[in-house]
Amino acid sequence: MAGTTVAAQTRQRGHLEMAELHGSVSEPVLDTMNFLNEVTHRYPDAISFAPGRPYDGFFDTEQVFTHIRRYLDHLAEQGSSPADIRTALYQYGPTAGQIRQIVADSLRADEATDVSAESIVVTVGAQEAMLLVLRALFAGPDDVLLVSSPCYVGITGAARLLDVAVRPVEEREDGFHAADLEAAVLAERARGRRPRAFYVVPDHSNPSGNTMGPKAREELLELAERHDFLVLEDSPYRQVSPGTPLPTLKSRDRARRVVHLGSYSKTVFPGARVGFVVADQRVRDATGGERLLADELAKIKSMVTVNTSSLSQAAVAGALLGARGRLSELNAEAAAYYGEAMREMLRRLDARLPAARREALGVRWNEPSGGFFLTMRVPFRVDNAVLTTSAQDFGVIWTPMAHFYPGTGGHHGIRLSISYLTPAEIDEGTARLVRFIEAHSASHSTSGSQ
Repeated sequence: MAGTTVAAQTRQRGHLEMAELHGSVSEPVLDTMNFLNEVTHRYPDAISFAPGRPYDGFFDTEQVFTHIRRYLDHLAEQGSSPADIRTALYQYGPTAGQIRQIVADSLRADEATDVSAESIVVTVGAQEAMLLVLRALFAGPDDVLLVSSPCYVGITGAARLLDVAVRPVEEREDGFHAADLEAAVLAERARGRRPRAFYVVPDHSNPSGNTMGPKAREELLELAERHDFLVLEDSPYRQVSPGTPLPTLKSRDRARRVVHLGSYSKTVFPGARVGFVVADQRVRDATGGERLLADELAKIKSMVTVNTSSLSQAAVAGALLGARGRLSELNAEAAAYYGEAMREMLRRLDARLPAARREALGVRWNEPSGGFFLTMRVPFRVDNAVLTTSAQDFGVIWTPMAHFYPGTGGHHGIRLSISYLTPAEIDEGTARLVRFIEAHSASHSTSGSQ
């Protein structure tokens, strides 16, 4: 055994080498959520602007049973026998989902989106939908995913797991510009790569909070058709925001260029882990036959999660049935609450950092009309170490924006979430946040002048 290498001896002891695992496990983006959770648990008395989760006050434990009962009654009204209902609740269900018609009816009622139930796959949250779509669409090393940057880490993390190349398209301060996307498409083609799809959150984006305007939406759809790529539309915050939302990209999709990713985590409850994907694109095989892209996604899902929890689907379906498919009605109270929370956050920031003071410091923030997030630029560089100082010394937690940039960027930005806090917590949290910014700005200025 004298010639045995150290690596081989290590393996014999039952250890694995990180270098021998898939490169994605070493990606910083995969550590983002774990790190934020760790900081939150380490400093339980800190007020956290980090979680993008719904407010607990809207959940009633007994309501789950009401939702499930309503769905079971619906099955009976549709002619299902007691045995059929038992099977629907307890057994493995269809891979593509057993509530697809209810989802389709809801999209028609609430979003003016007329798609068949067969074009829908019910998934384990929108995260699985992203994984399925990326696996189906990206066939070779020259296929590239364009993403609006800063970008939700779920899509970039899924892309890394699947070795999908990502090209960021930087958002400007006022949001998406079609000209920037077109330039990226042309640049990728010049490199010999194929821009396959563009991922975007058009409404109250995570993390920026920006919303794409009507003209930009039309320009994006036109661009996708002209340059032959798909748009992956992810809009989980539409129905939990005040006011009438702009039409979804999918509702304006006449050329079947949009794959719509949906989630009930914000609108019904996150613990159900139910999402869906609308994939009504036609896929032609070598014999000339055609199937829906949804059918291909269901094949992949059968090897990933087999099917989405029947119990979770029942709870979500019951909620949709109770609201006649209108998530906007189901979430009217929540949308008003989040809207007021956003306005309160902006009022508190403005009161504690008036225009003259924030100009002197070099601090600015955007003013989203809805959603869960706003972004702030600070005069000093932020990273996980600075966040730890903020939590430990000032009792306030936020998310460094650098986590949301697939390339480089965001080093002077922080994301602030208003969704999980009470008005009193927002008031105290902004006071702590401003104290942290004032102190760190002064420290940065002093160290920079030495």
